[in-house]
Amino acid sequence: MNHDAANHTETDEAAGKRKLKVASVLAAAIVAIALSGCNDRATAPTTRTATVRTEVVQPRDRQASVTLTGEIQARFRADLSFRVSGRVVARYVDVGAHVRAGDVLALLDSAEQQAEVDAATAAVLAGESQLRVARATFERQKALIASGFTTRTVYDQTQEGLRTAEGALEAAKAELGTSKDALSYTALRAETAGIVTARNLEVGQVVQAAQPVFSLAQDGERDAVFDIYESLFFGDLDNSRVSLVLVSDAGVTASGHVREVSPVIDVKSATIRVKVAIQDPSAAMTLGSAVAGTVKAKAQQQIALPWSALAAAGSRPAVWTVDPATKTAALKPVTIGGYEAREVLIKAGLKPGDRVVIDGGKLLSVGQAVTYEGDPS
Repeated sequence: MNHDAANHTETDEAAGKRKLKVASVLAAAIVAIALSGCNDRATAPTTRTATVRTEVVQPRDRQASVTLTGEIQARFRADLSFRVSGRVVARYVDVGAHVRAGDVLALLDSAEQQAEVDAATAAVLAGESQLRVARATFERQKALIASGFTTRTVYDQTQEGLRTAEGALEAAKAELGTSKDALSYTALRAETAGIVTARNLEVGQVVQAAQPVFSLAQDGERDAVFDIYESLFFGDLDNSRVSLVLVSDAGVTASGHVREVSPVIDVKSATIRVKVAIQDPSAAMTLGSAVAGTVKAKAQQQIALPWSALAAAGSRPAVWTVDPATKTAALKPVTIGGYEAREVLIKAGLKPGDRVVIDGGKLLSVGQAVTYEGDPS
């Protein structure tokens, strides 16, 4: 019985060793298969063909345009002022009033100027009286010297007195003219027809000579005035023609040409003031009206691509291109010439005939095989 138990124990031990050996062999096989699979993927990566949309680029003539908003202004404007000082006693116009040449805009108290006119008038009357006396005296001396009843000295004195009286009368008349002019200056008149755009006086106010009290926009030629950023001047404009349209009424249009460009830049807005002369402006283009002006650049051949075609190569813009021979993708850096609402303009980096990926390029890698619509293969 002990002999049988011993044999049974030996059998169990042998079976256990066989099971351990089998397990070891299986584990080794599994590890070998796993390593073999890893080596296969490392040495032979799986390639995936991407399907994309492409476009063969061809440059075409494009004419860019720029539209800005400006204001209708008079070609000629003047600041009106009194030529003499005084107190304002009447004002006849306000801002927005249309005046004709010669219309009185305001009056000053003319008491002082009237007094000067009266004094000058009296001086003229006195001068005329003195001249009559001097002329009569001279005529008598002239008759006496011809008869030998007076001396040459007395004759010369009377002749000199006549000349002095004539000079005094002329001076008095000139003073009278000056005082009358000063009296007329107490009425401020419009020199030309136009519209009052500003007023800086009230009745009872004391104003000084040459102090601006009204601004007058003269009738006639009109300008559209724009404040333009300096960078726009670097563009190659087609010409100086500008298309104009009234902002409040798109049916009111006009054309014009650049008449004046300011030689300095406004330090606050960093803009340059440009004045466009309007040809035959409509009556609806009143002073102060907002107007949109459009100017076109010279037509240039440019390559335009959808925004979806734009990618990046590092910090530079780029696009994906497809080699028609190998059907593989390549990332090509480009230079951007401008941006529009739906397209990006390519200035350099592409040539006519290049096939560019316009959709599906987000997951591409360099050298990856691609397929596209219209692929002849």
